[in-house]
Amino acid sequence: MTTDNELRDQIDLQKLPAHIAIIMDGNGRWAKQRGHDRVFGHQHGVEAVRQTAEAAAELGVKYLTLYAFSTENWNRPKAEVDALMSLLVHTIHGELKTLNDNNIRLRAIGDLKSMSSEVLAQLNEAIANTANNNRMDLILALSYSGQWEITEAVRTIAIAVKDGTLNPDDIDEATISSNMNAPDIPDPELMIRTSGEYRVSNYYLWQLAYSELYFTNVLWPDFRKNDLYEAIIDYQKRERRFGQTSEQLTNIKG
Repeated sequence: MTTDNELRDQIDLQKLPAHIAIIMDGNGRWAKQRGHDRVFGHQHGVEAVRQTAEAAAELGVKYLTLYAFSTENWNRPKAEVDALMSLLVHTIHGELKTLNDNNIRLRAIGDLKSMSSEVLAQLNEAIANTANNNRMDLILALSYSGQWEITEAVRTIAIAVKDGTLNPDDIDEATISSNMNAPDIPDPELMIRTSGEYRVSNYYLWQLAYSELYFTNVLWPDFRKNDLYEAIIDYQKRERRFGQTSEQLTNIKG
């Protein structure tokens, strides 16, 4: 069996994805397999978050986004939503030392105003307390969906056009990108989804245009550093053409 260190040694640190985005899926199934309710799975997913964030920062990844709670998740049973919000508050508070010890800055995207005041208070405190960290940005996607984000961007652009501060003829891809939640963050080069599902679930719909997609059968609570390493190794074996041919890339490199 390949060890974590052996896998890590296979990674070319000069070709790391600057931004990795993860859909943390499988908590409910993991709990069900063990005869527990879904919240039990969410609780055990915290260790996967800790190990993944530490591993990414240690390697030199600059941005890590975790899809923590989608806009659609509000439709889940109230008991589960309430438990998730409580877990989120305690996790953010409990992981503050780990974030600072690893020089990780916490950020958040999504419809944050829809979150409870208690969650927002803990979130804002952690964001403020880690603001000066510069090793890696850990971005939590909370009450987030790609369709919601694009809709908000279109609304902002429409207002600018109505106010006369933006000419419709000047709207291009850069205009839309600049009105996303965090325009300073580069688009993900690698998107990982756990649990064996093969879809993006309304995640970073604009930003995933040229991302490499990696799907693993590992359920999120079981995801560990070696699983992240395997995803990065797979990513580094791929040829990223951005619409060009292999021959064109060879000529550019030459």
